[in-house]
Amino acid sequence: MSKRKIPSHAHTALDRAAKAALARCTASLSPAAGLLAWMDWACHLANAPGTRLALGELAFDQATRLGQAMAAGASTAPDPALDTDRRFSDPAWQQWPFTLYRQQFLLTQQWWDAATRDVPGVQAHHAQLAAFAARQWLDMFSPGNAFWTNPQVLRQTWQEGGANLARGARHALEDALRELERQPPAGADGFRPGKAVALTPGKVVFRNRLIELLQYEPATAKVHPEPLLVVPAWIMKYYILDLSPHNSLIRYLVDQGYTVFCISWKNPDASYRDLGMDEYLAEGVDAALGAVNAIVPGQRIHAAGYCLGGTLLAIAAAALAREGDTRLATLSLFTAQTDFSEPGELGLFIDESQISMLEAQMARTGYLRADQMAGAFQMLRSYDLLWSRLVNEYLLGQRRPLNDLMAWNADATRMPARMHAQYLRRLFLNNDLAQNRYPVGGRAVMLADLRQPIFAVATERDHVAPWRSVYKLHHLSPAALTFVLASGGHNAGIVSEPGHPRRAYRILERAAHAASLPPDDWCDQADRHEGSWWPAWVRWLDSHSGPARARPPGMGAPRLGLPVLGAAPGAYVLEK
Repeated sequence: MSKRKIPSHAHTALDRAAKAALARCTASLSPAAGLLAWMDWACHLANAPGTRLALGELAFDQATRLGQAMAAGASTAPDPALDTDRRFSDPAWQQWPFTLYRQQFLLTQQWWDAATRDVPGVQAHHAQLAAFAARQWLDMFSPGNAFWTNPQVLRQTWQEGGANLARGARHALEDALRELERQPPAGADGFRPGKAVALTPGKVVFRNRLIELLQYEPATAKVHPEPLLVVPAWIMKYYILDLSPHNSLIRYLVDQGYTVFCISWKNPDASYRDLGMDEYLAEGVDAALGAVNAIVPGQRIHAAGYCLGGTLLAIAAAALAREGDTRLATLSLFTAQTDFSEPGELGLFIDESQISMLEAQMARTGYLRADQMAGAFQMLRSYDLLWSRLVNEYLLGQRRPLNDLMAWNADATRMPARMHAQYLRRLFLNNDLAQNRYPVGGRAVMLADLRQPIFAVATERDHVAPWRSVYKLHHLSPAALTFVLASGGHNAGIVSEPGHPRRAYRILERAAHAASLPPDDWCDQADRHEGSWWPAWVRWLDSHSGPARARPPGMGAPRLGLPVLGAAPGAYVLEK
């Protein structure tokens, strides 16, 4: 009996080449993942006569309601059950025949939501993927997206004699040309780092192949003795935390008497393909901590991490705790997940089939392009990021001027192939960190080893790191944990400066080793406050810091090999 032949490197390379070629035709989405979800849903629905009967009854009831609306004509009253969709909030949608278009679409959406939910036997991931796909297809055919069925567009066209459509055509042509040339959106050039954003005065005091470390100049005569290190996500430019002067979190911290350092990540190219999570820990967080220790010797460090930067910081802190290293005074984690068992809708794009396709693409290029990841986020918020924009800019002819946050969002970064595959597999797919399997230096780390006080912030409308997922840190670490739930989304909820209108937050502290509340109970018991959460965080930092009586440290430490290398924002943030 012959031995089973093991695929050679050439066979594997051929498989990857085929997947990479397919990915270029499918916007990096795995057709197999979608087909598996559809087959799972369709087969189980076919073998569920009771569910099909219920769906048939729902369709009959909806057809009856729609027929009654058609018969009533212009005298039909709005359906309260369908009157909550903000796409149709304009009063013109209550007029005939647009109210009929609207009701027909929303009833269809209601039916498909029922059809893809609670089908017995369907895997949860497949059910979510089927429901998501149905929503995406339906959104394409919303009456609000078409010229002839949108009353706002028809009214605007009548009032302007079609000038709005001419402006929209120019906008569409400009955007198409910019997309072909891989140029940023119109207006983004006005927000160049160091010119209009990222203006907090500072210096580059350390550089290696992965990071530049920025040290910010003091704004007060005396400072707290403990420095503060900010670790942003490596999938974005750091200056979301240093946008315009009025909404810069870094400037705010400097003004409160803190010596602030911030990592600025390198925008990697193909030569970085083999760098993994270990390098991002060692040459990122660990290297930055060493530099801060040299510049501000003898002081423990406050560390704050944002998004995946917070996840990386939590891993680094657990590794330090395992070794008995007590350099970190506190941890602050903003929209940072540590348990990925329920990552929200982003998990729709993370399964073995999808990751395998991404790995094949990255094996060819050496990195993941920013636009490949941006497409997934765009689908998660298709109305806000796609359809409403197309209607406003191309049909109504109303281009909204870019603000600093929108321009930052378009200034995206690449990710090395190995690192991106590792964090998708280890964190999202396998949930190794929460399961105490995540290796650092060949040994697993445990968040249960964390003992320093933790300040964690989540946001109410976060599609990237849902707040209930961020909340799971309560179950992983016994440390004293102050948890904040802020209004807004993943980015706007963090860029929430004092004085920003319509901002609020809830806050509640859990003592060290105390029992945790279920998330809904936490919401009921947490104190609600109007305004920004930034002052609450600074008060918390103050409570774990020495008084602001120390002289500010010098910029860099030339005698220790850390000379000033240039002015902030540095060189890495400007790389395209």
